[in-house]
Amino acid sequence: MIAHFWVLLCLNGDIMNEFSRIETLIGKDKLSLIKSKTVMIIGLGGVGGYALETLVRNGIENVIIVDFDKVDITNINRQIIALHSTINENKTDMFFNRIKDINPNCNVVIINKFIDKNNIDNLFENKIDYVIDACDTVDTKKLIIKKCLDNKIKFISCMGTAKKLDPTKLEVVDIRKTSYDKLAKIIRKWVKDEEIKDKIFVVSSKEKVIDNFENTKVLGSMSFVPNVAGILCAKYIIDDVISE
Repeated sequence: MIAHFWVLLCLNGDIMNEFSRIETLIGKDKLSLIKSKTVMIIGLGGVGGYALETLVRNGIENVIIVDFDKVDITNINRQIIALHSTINENKTDMFFNRIKDINPNCNVVIINKFIDKNNIDNLFENKIDYVIDACDTVDTKKLIIKKCLDNKIKFISCMGTAKKLDPTKLEVVDIRKTSYDKLAKIIRKWVKDEEIKDKIFVVSSKEKVIDNFENTKVLGSMSFVPNVAGILCAKYIIDDVISE
């Protein structure tokens, strides 16, 4: 029993830690590179929460988390931080505690604000390597995309995940190649009207919107679509880092 425990603790003479399995897959240098990057996640809902969780569990040690909202009971079906015990708590505070419990060495900056044209510039005063746009406000998405392009910061923007059931229809694609996504259609038109030539990579679904019921004010959602979208956002960044 003791010998088995020692094998679990040691690998090639090194003591095992939270990231040993990642290191054996991509190597110490790539893991160090991941740890050195700073990622800002804007929006900590079903998409942003899983993007953040995936990044931290895969070695990112510098995160800026942005959200003004509190946990609501309707978040429980899809948001990783949403529990009956966290209802009415600030999402940023709950994620701070969770991140530190996963990796105490992670540096976390909290911005507990709704982002608009009056404060968008403040976000980019920080050192940022990557941005994940997981917010659901159209005007804010446009501001984030424009600021990232102007500052030459790599980013991934998530489009609509509500009223979808099939996570296998999600893909990382340039905004101009999106389909069956009402939010992407709005951003796509804006990109064309603004004559933006840069590639804008987004996570978007090829699945047709499901409108089965009359109450269209409530955006129906199952956990696996926004959650997988968040994981794809995080994967996009991790892939880019280890390709350096």
